[in-house]
Amino acid sequence: MREAIRLSVENVKNGGGPFGAVIARNGEIVATGVNRVTADCDSTAHAEVNAIRAACKALGRFELSGCEIYTSCEPCPMCLGAIYWAHLDRMYYGNDKNDAARIGFDDAFIYKEISLSPLQRRLVSLRLLPEEAAKAFSDWEGKEDKTRY
Repeated sequence: MREAIRLSVENVKNGGGPFGAVIARNGEIVATGVNRVTADCDSTAHAEVNAIRAACKALGRFELSGCEIYTSCEPCPMCLGAIYWAHLDRMYYGNDKNDAARIGFDDAFIYKEISLSPLQRRLVSLRLLPEEAAKAFSDWEGKEDKTRY
């Protein structure tokens, strides 16, 4: 956890957001990540996502079971989703979402939006061509040699 915090402090000094993350396995650091949203012009370049990407690359696999993540702040909804998709065993965090909101990183509106039906959300969302889109799902379902994730 101290390394995740150190990374977050260092990232602020380097012009990034105040977030750092570490992925470890068996007590050893596998990968780290910091917030690179503005530096990389990438709204998905959060510390946790960057750490997950680096850990997957380092371990040569797309899931991280057997690993845990230490992050300087409670993850936003996107990062929390990524943590679940990566199948990390545990998550530890320093600051919480209320601390983040106090300094301008408020994700409460996203949590609220997720709970609404697509037609009630602020983001206009319309379903188009579901019959055509279903082909890829049908192909996937019938694929004998697929890698499940």
